[in-house]
Amino acid sequence: MNTKLTPYSVDEFGVKNYHSGYLLIITLVALYIIIAALSFLLLQFEVSAPDSNIMTYKDAFWTLQMSASTIGFGDHFPVTLGGRIVVGAMFYIGVGMVGFIGAQFIDRFVGFSDTNVKNRELRKQNAEILEHNQQLEKKIDLLADKIELLVTKQSN
Repeated sequence: MNTKLTPYSVDEFGVKNYHSGYLLIITLVALYIIIAALSFLLLQFEVSAPDSNIMTYKDAFWTLQMSASTIGFGDHFPVTLGGRIVVGAMFYIGVGMVGFIGAQFIDRFVGFSDTNVKNRELRKQNAEILEHNQQLEKKIDLLADKIELLVTKQSN
């Protein structure tokens, strides 16, 4: 099975490990759905304003895309309070989502430390310790049974 096409894999401990590519695609799709939806709202605020330079859906989409990316060329900008609120909201949403995309990119190509690997190693060590403790508990129970048997024989 090709794991690149699945959203996550489940390790031996039952933990879902999401694939970076899947998260990247979902984030990009969500970002552009938000931009597309807010573009309608931005256009409603700006289209009837006398000094507005956002006159089409394409202008509104471009403005929000530039806002989300923090580039903001300044060729289109809101002049109404409602438009400024929409663009400001898109800025904060975009900074978070574009930052997440950048973090995924860096993690994928640079990957200084993979905490998932460390966590899996710790879970494996914990499982080994638990198994060892269970074996020791069985030995102690057997030893206690033998001692009890010896004590019973001694008292008879």
